[in-house]
Amino acid sequence: MAQQQVSAKKQQELQQQYTNYKNNLQQLAERVGNVEQETEEHKLVLETLTPLPEDRKCFRMINGVLVERTVKDVLPALQTNADGLRKVLDELVKQYKRQEMEMEKWKVGRMLISKLSSYCAVIRRLDMA
Repeated sequence: MAQQQVSAKKQQELQQQYTNYKNNLQQLAERVGNVEQETEEHKLVLETLTPLPEDRKCFRMINGVLVERTVKDVLPALQTNADGLRKVLDELVKQYKRQEMEMEKWKVGRMLISKLSSYCAVIRRLDMA
């Protein structure tokens, strides 16, 4: 009876660890998606503004306030933001891959432990026979 309680508790812990891994991966994937979308928006705006004359006025949202600027003023800041987003995106993708590899190692380790304990149980049964 005590063995079954320990086994059930261990099973619960393993399920919780697995759920944590899955949730972390899902959160990272969502963040990657959001940053990808922002990166694409910046790229589109850069492609739109680049061929325009530098003295042409444009509008930029700063802290929720729409501000009038010129293309010359906006392009450098926009390019800096786009570069920063690309760096963040690269780092998030690396984090996702690391987390994914960690989860796979964890799963393989748990499968080996599970198989070993199954083999030990079979051997114990054979020894008793």
